[in-house]
Amino acid sequence: MLLRSGSASSSEIEHLTAQPKSIALAELGVKAGHNARLIVANTRAMEAAIALSVKLDCEAVLAMQNALLGDTHPEYTGKWREQQVWVGGGMSNSPHPASFVPPHHHRIPQLMNDFVSFAGRADMPILPQIAVAHAQFETIHPFPDGNGRTGRAIVHSMLHRLGITRNVTIPVSAGLLQNTAGYFDALTAYRKGNVAPIVDVFSWAFVSALANGRALIVDLEAFRSWAGATTSARRGSAGWRTIEYLLKQPVIDANSVASELGVTTQNAQLGIDRLVRDAILHPSGEGRRNRRYEARPALAAVDAFAKRARRPPGQ
Repeated sequence: MLLRSGSASSSEIEHLTAQPKSIALAELGVKAGHNARLIVANTRAMEAAIALSVKLDCEAVLAMQNALLGDTHPEYTGKWREQQVWVGGGMSNSPHPASFVPPHHHRIPQLMNDFVSFAGRADMPILPQIAVAHAQFETIHPFPDGNGRTGRAIVHSMLHRLGITRNVTIPVSAGLLQNTAGYFDALTAYRKGNVAPIVDVFSWAFVSALANGRALIVDLEAFRSWAGATTSARRGSAGWRTIEYLLKQPVIDANSVASELGVTTQNAQLGIDRLVRDAILHPSGEGRRNRRYEARPALAAVDAFAKRARRPPGQ
């Protein structure tokens, strides 16, 4: 849930938004909105970043971006960009009004080799290293699309490789989302030779993200305690075990529960029906075939996380 929430925040920095329920439905493979599918793809990129953290090399970076865009824009994946691009300037065909013009594409292989060498160092204070590595990646801008989301996924790869995170993720993008203007200004300052602002922005984002992530965990644990005390399902049954599954997938169907728990679809449905009778789950939508069910308190916890992430600093 932390991973998906962080992915949603990272996507929202790029103005890609979707409701928690839509994202959960997209996770199930149900037809959902375009943005919800992109956020799920962003989650896959972050999962790839963590899985590939042992060796953060150019191939790993390419794999992360492929996890992000392989389904929607495969033509952009598997290679560095092969043309000049620029950021800002509207629809102009010229880079002159742009806010930033990245390096020429012929320089990308050398620059990316330098980037992974720096990101792989183990002799620096970790937070400044991550902040500078992120700013450098965004400055290189090695892909035609997905640079911001891939760059923020790399943050998780570095956190994992450097031993800061082990079993959970820090939703850093939720911290960055609270001050996107400061984030973008800090990237601009970095490109002018001033490193301090991006380190400050990441320091603040980490503190904010930790607080928000902890609040989400508290809300989910409260839901688990309430559901455990409320349900009539016996311990160890499919219904009881489904409660734990709801902490990471708040919208479910019988097939997803059967796959997660290793039980038959019939037993999964029996467990779901028990939770419906206990008012822990509610049917989602009007259809009777392939019916889905939602845990509303868990969805509310994710929605509260998203609202906190959008709150301006000081309010």
